[in-house]
Amino acid sequence: MTTDSNAKAYWSATLGLLTKVLIIWFLVSYGAGILFAEALNNIKFGGYPVGFWFAQQGSIYVFIALIFWYANQMGKIDRKFGMQED
Repeated sequence: MTTDSNAKAYWSATLGLLTKVLIIWFLVSYGAGILFAEALNNIKFGGYPVGFWFAQQGSIYVFIALIFWYANQMGKIDRKFGMQED
């Protein structure tokens, strides 16, 4: 069984990671796809404007990478605080 301070530290680390993931998600989906699309459209990637590319495909690639990164980081947090599954 974990102590109260260990549980608080675990949730603090978990919420910190979740905050980072949500910020990246927001910047990629809303920021690159909508807010900064005009500025990014001046740059070409594979023959297409980067703002368009992020709105159509790039955000999906980033989201998939975020899933794997989140799972890896969550595993590290779980092991650090003794919460891993056996």
